Amino acid sequence: MAIGRRIYLFRRRRGLKQKELGQMLGFSASTSEARITQYEKETRIPKSDLIRRMAEIFQVRPEAIAVPEMDTVIGMMHTLFAMEDEYALEPDYLQGELCIRFDWNKKDKYSIYKYVNSWYLEQERLRKGEITKEEYDNWRYNFPDTDTHNIWVKIPEDK
Repeated sequence: MAIGRRIYLFRRRRGLKQKELGQMLGFSASTSEARITQYEKETRIPKSDLIRRMAEIFQVRPEAIAVPEMDTVIGMMHTLFAMEDEYALEPDYLQGELCIRFDWNKKDKYSIYKYVNSWYLEQERLRKGEITKEEYDNWRYNFPDTDTHNIWVKIPEDK
């Protein structure tokens, strides 16, 4: 999802009008609505300091707003390729089903396993009805600040 769509999503999630958000960011009353419209339509892209201020207002991490551009399958694929380079992510088949896995013999294996396991556990809580979608979204958009499963998990030996 592109940055403009993310700004729109989080603004709406907080129940803010464009003008309100613009004024909270320090834009004048006469330009605030137009400025946020430009960001949401991506005719302007906010700089990192503005993204950080938005993140504070939205109560999310800046990374939740400035995610990689994955609006197309090709964009998603290039994001996966970048993850392959950075985190040893690779496609594989497991019991005849296509999946994505990490090569546990490469860097950051403990952090990756811990964080992906946390994601799995939170998804499981959502599926079981133990938390609401809103609670799950708050967890995701503030990760790892809300990492409720911040524990070291033993990686299976055969990995």
